[in-house]
Amino acid sequence: MLVQPYPLGPQDPGLIEEFSELARSAGAVVVATIAARIERPSPSTYVGSGKVEEILAACEATDADVVLFNHALSPSQERNLSKALNRRVVDRTGLILDIFAQRAVSHEGKLQVELAQLKHLSARLIQGSAARLDSQRGGSIGLRGPGETHLETDRRLLQKRRDQLEARLDKVEVQRVQMRRARIRNAIPRVALVGYTNAGKSTLFNALTGSEVYAADKLFATLDPTVRRMDGQGSSLVLSDTVGFVRDLPHELVAAFRSTLAEAREADLLLHIVDAADEAREERIGQVDAVLEEIGAGDIPQILVYNKIDRLEDVAPRHDPTISGRERLWLSAKTGAGFDLLKAALTLRFADRRLIAELHLAPDQGRLRSRLHALDAVRGESVDELGWRLSIDLPLATAERLASEAGGHVLAPLLVTPAAPTYNPDND
Repeated sequence: MLVQPYPLGPQDPGLIEEFSELARSAGAVVVATIAARIERPSPSTYVGSGKVEEILAACEATDADVVLFNHALSPSQERNLSKALNRRVVDRTGLILDIFAQRAVSHEGKLQVELAQLKHLSARLIQGSAARLDSQRGGSIGLRGPGETHLETDRRLLQKRRDQLEARLDKVEVQRVQMRRARIRNAIPRVALVGYTNAGKSTLFNALTGSEVYAADKLFATLDPTVRRMDGQGSSLVLSDTVGFVRDLPHELVAAFRSTLAEAREADLLLHIVDAADEAREERIGQVDAVLEEIGAGDIPQILVYNKIDRLEDVAPRHDPTISGRERLWLSAKTGAGFDLLKAALTLRFADRRLIAELHLAPDQGRLRSRLHALDAVRGESVDELGWRLSIDLPLATAERLASEAGGHVLAPLLVTPAAPTYNPDND
């Protein structure tokens, strides 16, 4: 049983369609859908008493055993609805968490989902019966006292488990940071695939890298980030496939998946994958942009990749010029149409442009010298009374990043971007 609340005004048919797909992705069979116009949410049940009776009658008529609300419910609203309907009530956040729990495969993914679930559950702990309320867990002789209620014990155990999960995820994050630093030292450009869930990111990722990441026509088919190297056309890239976004993505998941989303936050370029056949594609783009802003990736350059053109009539692969700061590509990951345009765009974006120069560093600029050595960018070095003289050779993009981090440091005057080479497919 689905309940779709909506404010005064016209309904958005895409809302219930997406929520129905979320329910099916969780393994539910949708037997009925009820729309609920909300002018002023009820503090106790979110919907009014008359709508609660309507939902109960529909549940009894269809033998529905779970009621799914396409809205975030407070803990008290969820409890009151469950009691009134005599059935389990799950809000939008709980449903998405359940899907994530089913999809997580890797050790890191399972830890992230469990942490998000515990954060969601901790706000929903309540006291039990009156007998349980009075139950105390006191100590032995010499340790007697007020003890603690079962609720306090449950909260303490939950907090302890959350601390354990966060500590484990911190270790995983350290490993990921080390891997990313290694990629930076190797001066390999990093490209992350982002987009609304089920836009075809994993299918495109597999086609570009020759990988076998699980891909299916359903929401959140894959959660765990995958990183692969892509070689070709005179350059190498590191591609990252990330978790798909959705409107109103629970904040618990955004916080728990911080290391996964870091692949997008620390990329040099984002391929923003869009389902070209989705009538609400422009709205989806805005929702993904909102999540990118939330995780600190809003200022990273993007290429909008309109995928699934095979589902449209008379739409051929094409490369549109930059519009509002973003290039636009139209292709099909399923058929491969338009791949040459995407690879050409990536080649132009990450052409082998390098900064080769003589650099003088003062004695107080040892940190920058260490960074250059760590990047294996120093080809020669000498010391005089004024400091170090370095012969450097490194990718221009890396040099620009160093100059930006240094706030217009000594590298900045050397940065003169050469013209990007043009792509000629006859040279492949």
